Amino acid sequence: MSSTARAVRQVLWITLALNLLVALVKVAYGWWTDSMSMLADGFHSLTDGASNVVGLVGLWIAHQPPDAEHPYGHKKFETLAAVGISAFLLFTCFAILSRTVDRLWEPSGPIVTPLSYTIMGITFLVNLLVTRYESRKGRELKSDFLLADSLHTKSDLFNSLLVVLSLYAAQRGYAYLDLGAAVVIAGMIAWMGWHILRHASDVLCDASRLDVEAVARIVLSVEGVRECHEVRTRGREDAIYLDLHVLADPWITLEEAHHLAHLVEERIRKEIPDVVDVIVHVEPKYGEAIPVLLRKK
Repeated sequence: MSSTARAVRQVLWITLALNLLVALVKVAYGWWTDSMSMLADGFHSLTDGASNVVGLVGLWIAHQPPDAEHPYGHKKFETLAAVGISAFLLFTCFAILSRTVDRLWEPSGPIVTPLSYTIMGITFLVNLLVTRYESRKGRELKSDFLLADSLHTKSDLFNSLLVVLSLYAAQRGYAYLDLGAAVVIAGMIAWMGWHILRHASDVLCDASRLDVEAVARIVLSVEGVRECHEVRTRGREDAIYLDLHVLADPWITLEEAHHLAHLVEERIRKEIPDVVDVIVHVEPKYGEAIPVLLRKK
């Protein structure tokens, strides 16, 4: 594992510990005081820890070399883990909404004490520190995952403010606002779970990853390529697999065609660093009967 990957892993372990601490405190106290908004916010904080786990699993598996059973590598295991996290988020949303519905028939509201505000204040500061720490390290290490995860954690800050407002409203006799805040937070959890599931399905179902015409323009910039068609891409955003057909003059030798394919592959890798594998099919260009995507002018 590279030094950058080890540094990212260290950041994830630190943020995982802090996220779990924040989540357990809010879940435990929310359950004890029957505050649905604090309980929902605690479960939302658990999703931050789940995101950290996905990052740790992904880092470990992604650096495993290809083997006989997985000749294309192991990067999709991180995507598979993300599907599991999505299922966990959707189940959490269902559990929160079910408990909220049960509370509708109970006349009593949450127990609000000075400790309630103290807990929310401390957890807010912890989340703020985690967000800034992840964001700074993400820029230093050029880690897209850390930058994205810092934005995920930042959503906890808004949830915490919403919880504080609902607790204050409950003290003033508007206990139903505590339930309303729980529904809002549950909705955010559901949206996050759906977003993760949709992104993962694009990878697992081999959705196209690159603009076909942009790839063709790069290929046509290679000397000797006359036309380009049947461009196909798939994979993760950081591990794209690409195959395409190029047309060349029919009189070139097999060795020259092989060299041309290497030039195309090198140009694509240079222009699009996230491409990890390129398959180039070289065909002779005889006339106008062959359908093409783009034509070199």
